[in-house]
Amino acid sequence: MTVLATSGTFAELVEKIDSRVWGATFSVGDIPVPMLVLLILFGGIWLTIRLGGLQFRRLLLALKYMLVNEKVEGGAKGEVSSFGALCTALSATIGTGNIVGVATAYVAGGPGALFWMWLAALFGMATKYSEGLLAVKYREYDHGTGHALGGPFYYIERGMKGMLGLRSWKWLAMTFAAFGCCCGLGGTGTFAQVNSICSSFNTFFKRYIDTGDTLNFAIFGGDYSYATIFGSVAIAFMVGLVVLGGIKRIASVSAKVIPLMVVMYILFSFVLLCWNVAEIPSAVALIVKSAFGLKAVGGGVTGAIVCAMQMGISRGIFSNEAGLGSAPIAAAAAQTKEPVRQGLVSMTGTFLDTIIVCSMTGLALTVTNQPTLVDGAPSGAAATMNAFAQGLPFLPAVATDAMVMLSLVLFGFTTIIGWDYYSERCLEYLIGGRTKPVLVFRWLYIAAVFIGPYMAIPAVWGVADIFNGLMAIPNMIAVIALSGVVAAETRHYFRRHAAGEVEG
Repeated sequence: MTVLATSGTFAELVEKIDSRVWGATFSVGDIPVPMLVLLILFGGIWLTIRLGGLQFRRLLLALKYMLVNEKVEGGAKGEVSSFGALCTALSATIGTGNIVGVATAYVAGGPGALFWMWLAALFGMATKYSEGLLAVKYREYDHGTGHALGGPFYYIERGMKGMLGLRSWKWLAMTFAAFGCCCGLGGTGTFAQVNSICSSFNTFFKRYIDTGDTLNFAIFGGDYSYATIFGSVAIAFMVGLVVLGGIKRIASVSAKVIPLMVVMYILFSFVLLCWNVAEIPSAVALIVKSAFGLKAVGGGVTGAIVCAMQMGISRGIFSNEAGLGSAPIAAAAAQTKEPVRQGLVSMTGTFLDTIIVCSMTGLALTVTNQPTLVDGAPSGAAATMNAFAQGLPFLPAVATDAMVMLSLVLFGFTTIIGWDYYSERCLEYLIGGRTKPVLVFRWLYIAAVFIGPYMAIPAVWGVADIFNGLMAIPNMIAVIALSGVVAAETRHYFRRHAAGEVEG
């Protein structure tokens, strides 16, 4: 698949920009500290302090709201239930990164990367709570379409107005929205996901059903496997059926698919861990030791710590998206009167994504003692497939490979439809709410999904990383700047909650 291949010059340019966005560092002694990772991690730590560790104290209440909030707040303004908004956010959050991304962090940073991924998630829960709260507090309503409009662009524009002596921060909000559109249409939302899906098709069918036949697809000027062609058509068709129906259909599909795929993946992972239960204590000990370089030799200790920290934190951020500003776009559509309540529901997304789903992948890799090289190459996807095949020896390899493939398909598909919603809302903000350009955008989005499998672009994930990072910068500036608002809203809500003045 060589069509539309990225030239070496462009690939080098993408790598260079990516290194500036995510790899820019300053030194603390001899240790290089990545600035963007530090910004996101510092934001989570700062919010945790200001909120008094709310993500630990109120987790059970948050999980309760996740399931029953729509019953408590019947008739509240919004487009979908709180659970539907959460599932829309999870549809974009729980993706191929939960399988391939975790394995990539494990392969590149060692088992210790998992420890730093957990740490980033625990602090990230405070960030995700704050994003959800601010999204509902500062949202607006389009009286023509009935849309609930909210997200970082609105809490940047409305919440930060007058800060630092600037009358308007709309320029920063527009910057976020522009990067969000780019990330959805040409990055995380389309090409990267559909490439991962069709690659899993190809791997599976080549291994078990390969006939060696290919078909010349003239429009792309090359020979492609039937699995690739079938995948591109089927996925584009299914995505079209969902995204053309708007947020309510996206939320409806997400609310059905997300619980199914998460339960399926957790069930298989749980069986693997039960079968290898004797290895779990030593696996956890290995993760902690590796996180602090205790498994490194001599002068490699500092380098091992930095590598594990960078890979774990950055992959954790990519997986749960805490701090990127994407999830609050979905949170703003929730039917709720209480910003704090939706903040708590949003917070559960990070818990489910990283503490539960990513942990399953990480522990499966560790208890089966996967090597950092698979078939001579640092392949995260191959490591995951090998872990399940090795960890579930009573099942045939075709069954475990099929399970991993199906998980990648479902995780990738829901990410595609979730990011369509995010990028549409970013576009609406940029163009002032006009609907016709949004309809055109939906068809462009479907077209991007269709052509994605035929694009051999090594830099496609680099482009996605760049736009994710560029989204995170304005969002984290706003969340940290508005942390006082978040703290005040939280205190006020829980005073009323203790007095019985709010339901639930």
